[in-house]
Amino acid sequence: MPLMKPTRILCTCVFVLAITVCNADPALTIYNQNFAVVRDTVPLDLKAGTNDARFAGVTALVEPDSVILRDPAGKNALRVLEQNYRNDPVSEVLLLSLFEGQTLTFAKPEPQKADRIIMGKVIRSGYVPGGENIAPIIEVDGQLQFTLPGEPRFPSLGNDSQLKPALTWKIESPAAARFNAELAYVSSGFSWEASYNVVSPENGGALDLTGWITMKNESGATFTNAKVKLMAGDVGKIQPKSLPLGRAEAFAAAPEPQVSEKTFDEYHLYTLAQPTTLHDKETKQVEFSRAAGIKADRFYVYDGADIEGPVESAQQNVPDYGTSSKKKVATFREFKNSEANHLGIPLPKGRIRFYQQDTGGQLEFIGEAEIGHTPKDETVRLYVGDSFDLVGEHRRTHFAADEDNHRATESFEIKLRNRKKEPVEIRVVEHLYRWPNWAITAKSQEFEKKDAQTLEFKVPVKPGEEATVTYTVKYTW
Repeated sequence: MPLMKPTRILCTCVFVLAITVCNADPALTIYNQNFAVVRDTVPLDLKAGTNDARFAGVTALVEPDSVILRDPAGKNALRVLEQNYRNDPVSEVLLLSLFEGQTLTFAKPEPQKADRIIMGKVIRSGYVPGGENIAPIIEVDGQLQFTLPGEPRFPSLGNDSQLKPALTWKIESPAAARFNAELAYVSSGFSWEASYNVVSPENGGALDLTGWITMKNESGATFTNAKVKLMAGDVGKIQPKSLPLGRAEAFAAAPEPQVSEKTFDEYHLYTLAQPTTLHDKETKQVEFSRAAGIKADRFYVYDGADIEGPVESAQQNVPDYGTSSKKKVATFREFKNSEANHLGIPLPKGRIRFYQQDTGGQLEFIGEAEIGHTPKDETVRLYVGDSFDLVGEHRRTHFAADEDNHRATESFEIKLRNRKKEPVEIRVVEHLYRWPNWAITAKSQEFEKKDAQTLEFKVPVKPGEEATVTYTVKYTW
């Protein structure tokens, strides 16, 4: 069944001749690297010659040099002679700065009386552009004070004030033209991530999966009724230096996915089916995938040698190196991301939480893991925790090195105990870390060579029993 329908997100910016106009719904393309492209369609009514245009409502985190203003139809030539970005929205201290040297009315509330009116001259507003404001200086009755004598009453906003961050332009047009211009820019302050909830029945059978997209807007602007797309993948970008799920039957009549997906260049775009409003400082979640009956395998891995990091050459012939042991046996789940397995769409990276139904259908959390971007038809393999009832022991039983003849032999014994009520298969992973040239001279059972220095034994262990794996390796150099 269809799994997710992602969306591509584009942002908005609008400007019109000496006024602010925004008639079209915005569009956002949000990248999972904490930025977005914002787009809007704006009607421009230009005269021949130089025109002033202004758009109030861009984000507070816009990258001004990323702004593109164009006629998407390519019929009207326009040239941006100058662009300015202002991010000093009107505030009390900013308005005071516009009236420095002038006398204002201040209203001071008095209990059970009308406000007392005080006239004061603004000697210093206290406004520091780009810095921390300082105390104002107000002259009242010929005396200076470092506090406001009351609430200031301003006659108007003034010509140089604004309510929101704004872009202004000087636009040169060779002829009069009226058309819908496209404005696009890059802004930080946006992010999105995928997360997945997976439920398995009590007997550990097929899985049910629901995927969620979580979007965050901390850009300083609100986007109403926006068309949203999400870009998955690692796009080259220079960084500045500085829910409980139901059982399978509930999924049978699942609604149409809210997110669609398609390949875009080397990445994947997920498009929200319906426009949505993304408020500033808002976190919004949308379901983008839902599937039932996913066949998944559970398997166990015992990697007993307690070795961290690469082996240094000075350690390769140390007799006791690598002899410390771990006892925990790891639990993994894996499933094929294929249409035959009710999936089959690119899965964005994110966190997967596993729940299992207990007696009576109650869900219990049993672990979580992270997946990377996973293409269609690839296998998802996840570590979900350590088994309580499986125990391993890893012991080196023999080591001998012949430096003169450049060889060494080493033997190991691995014991596995199963305290479960059912049989299990444990994959024993062994790392031949001493030298790249090696040969197994003795073994208790067959193994699979996983890479140049890794072996894997698949060991069946019956309930309540212990199984043993032994092998000897000969190194030469």
